[in-house]
Amino acid sequence: MKRILTLSFALVLLLSCEASGRKATTKTSESQPLSEVSELSDTIQTADAADSESADRPRSAAMPDSLTIAMVGDIMMGTTFPSVKLPPNDGADLFRDCADILRSSNFAVGNLEGALLDGGRSRKTPGPNCYAFRMPARYVAHLAAAGFDYLGLANNHANDFYEQGMLSSERLLDSVGIANSGIGGRKPYAIVERDGVKYGCISFARDKYALQFTVENIRRYVSELRSKCDILIVGIHGGAEGRQYSHLPDHEETFLGENRGHMRRLARTAVDSGADVVFCHGPHVPRAVELYNDRFIAYSLGNFCTPYGMSLSGISGYAPLIQVTLDSRGHFLCGRIHSHLQRSGVGPLKDATSSAARLIKSLTETDLPDTPLNIDDSGNISRQ
Repeated sequence: MKRILTLSFALVLLLSCEASGRKATTKTSESQPLSEVSELSDTIQTADAADSESADRPRSAAMPDSLTIAMVGDIMMGTTFPSVKLPPNDGADLFRDCADILRSSNFAVGNLEGALLDGGRSRKTPGPNCYAFRMPARYVAHLAAAGFDYLGLANNHANDFYEQGMLSSERLLDSVGIANSGIGGRKPYAIVERDGVKYGCISFARDKYALQFTVENIRRYVSELRSKCDILIVGIHGGAEGRQYSHLPDHEETFLGENRGHMRRLARTAVDSGADVVFCHGPHVPRAVELYNDRFIAYSLGNFCTPYGMSLSGISGYAPLIQVTLDSRGHFLCGRIHSHLQRSGVGPLKDATSSAARLIKSLTETDLPDTPLNIDDSGNISRQ
């Protein structure tokens, strides 16, 4: 059964571009253990080959003319370490203001910031400045109910509770049909089938235990995944952190003495290697968006559902949910920035003032003035 579009979502698509099919309620996923990934040939796929419209780019027979991808940034639904800080109603209401958008999209992705785990030992010492995140295992049900199809685990909090935490997160997400990847040596990517369409998902980060975001790794794994899926989505966790880093630099970023990546280069390399959508996270604030070689890049989606443990003041509390419509070859057709706000103890709340959309519009016009996108004050995104 296909889901019925909510009225608001239908109006948006009618105003901006043709509506597409929705997710089926049945979910299946396929993940590839690293040990089973075949070695690439000596010839790395070139950018032109990766973006080719020829027969070597797979296209499922069930591929619709257009489809929608929903993407969000960091998700940390509450923590039981170093003290218990959990939302009201045991978190059941966290996604109530956005679940309709996530579920009505063909595919929904985000970044899981922390471990889904009961018990275990943290690698960080408890204290007032301890940033270690342990979400109750039962909270995986909230992610499934919200409508997520894939969550990246490549970030600097996946290992807060060592391997036990990472394995628990993988197992719990698998148990509810949410595909995942990002831990080095385990799942370099996931392949998920929805309504006959194969979505390939892969996540990168700087951390040693993650699938690391070197240009070489992005070229290798994205090029390999390109031949296995219809739509390819890449997540990258990088960039300096904090409100003073909302602008997108055109150079390597450093933060706390660490290399946080040249985000433009990394994201564009992913597109050149075959990605259809790139969504970035890590700075904890929104950044600009770009249309690069007909593919959509969000350079930071900020915090999305982080009711505790992170600053939510000012733009740190802006929680965008970006929905893009693609054609059957992954080319961007149109989109919408759904603005939400966060406050302590609750999930993302709809923002009638469109604060996140207006910020992303301003940042895009300033940092990427030549990108061929128009963003209006309500968050509608169209091609120039």
